[in-house]
Amino acid sequence: MTLGPKLALRQAQSLVMTPQLRQAILLLQLSNLDAWSVIEQEMERNPLLEPAEPSGAPRPPSPAPPRHHATRHEPPDGMAAPPPPLHERLAEQVRLSPFDAGERQIAAHLITLLDSDGRMTTPSADIARALGIDTTRVERVRLAMMQFEPTGLFAHDLGECLAAQLRERNRLDPAMAMLLRHLDLLARRDLRRLQTLCGVDQDDLAAMITEIRALSPRPALDAMAGAPSIIVPDVLMLPTPDHDWIIELNPDTMPRVIVNSALTTGTTLRLRDADRPFMSERLASANWLVRALQQRAETIIRVATAIMRRQSGFLAHGVGHLRPLVLRDIAEAVGLHESTVSRVTANKYIATPRGLFELKYFFTTAIPGCTGSANHSAEAVRHRIKLLISQESRQKILSDDAIVNELIKEGIDISRRTVAKYRDALKIPNSAQRKREKAFEA
Repeated sequence: MTLGPKLALRQAQSLVMTPQLRQAILLLQLSNLDAWSVIEQEMERNPLLEPAEPSGAPRPPSPAPPRHHATRHEPPDGMAAPPPPLHERLAEQVRLSPFDAGERQIAAHLITLLDSDGRMTTPSADIARALGIDTTRVERVRLAMMQFEPTGLFAHDLGECLAAQLRERNRLDPAMAMLLRHLDLLARRDLRRLQTLCGVDQDDLAAMITEIRALSPRPALDAMAGAPSIIVPDVLMLPTPDHDWIIELNPDTMPRVIVNSALTTGTTLRLRDADRPFMSERLASANWLVRALQQRAETIIRVATAIMRRQSGFLAHGVGHLRPLVLRDIAEAVGLHESTVSRVTANKYIATPRGLFELKYFFTTAIPGCTGSANHSAEAVRHRIKLLISQESRQKILSDDAIVNELIKEGIDISRRTVAKYRDALKIPNSAQRKREKAFEA
């Protein structure tokens, strides 16, 4: 046996992630509007690319907003511009307040300590120690800033936040103050005890609770929400004359570009030999992007069509008829990898006859049926649990075990723990809490 270096030839296959392949993967997982932002950047780099003109063929009315491909920093036509950031609005209120120079410095420091809900989680004593001043001075500034717009910012806890909003409305009476001190009882729906502590009758307590629910528990989050967001469908289901449906990308947002052939021809004739390789590279890049967008559109349509074909029961009868569906089912149907199907269904919405849904909504796990019957979609089971609870009477409140028995009668094999998990996900109280609420309402 001899040891030593030697040369050998070997063949191997490997996947090389070229920049173009990365861009194709990115475009596939973006929504139509987000894909436009990537394409706009590419058009800035490549003078041979330009947006394709929409076709003049008549189309059915689209549920999407008007054709508008501006960037996200620009408000859609007919909508007001979003308000300035919260810290800028607070800083402006500080400038307009009667604070002295030292109090303005304290106020600026407090603004930096606000959390995402608008709470001041750092104790005033710690703030005063860090600034080298008296705690009462920090508290005086903090309490004044709690009256800033939106009211309730800079509170140490939820009760103080709600109290500031009620005080502004001149509704912070002793009964309401007692209710705010016992928000834990309200969370547990212990309404009988709250009625006793507050010294009010059922009608008064119900009115007080309604008033509290109308307040903002997270004023900073609500203030930063700005204008309501509009979900624009990426895929449309359109009716045909024979009472069927066709699926296509939303023409109002579908990203399409073309290569400016006139510019290509004219520029090539005037180019020097040294510049021709650059123009050839730009032309190849432009042609590749056109093909990539075309392939993206075809892939999205294939996947969306396969999904809706399998969820025809949902289209005909609603959520209760959703079928169990996983990525593998669609991947096998359209001949793609599961990861590709996952990218196609990410961040994309489809306008169906039953409303606007994210494509991923139609993928749900299976709940087994009883005695060998067909599986049931987890989303359909959640919908059935919600429906059963909505139909219960005050005399017959369904426990989780009772819901399990009802579902078993319908051929759904489910455990009490799963029912409780689905009920919690739907934000529905347990049977004891619902019983107290219905007794109080009566």
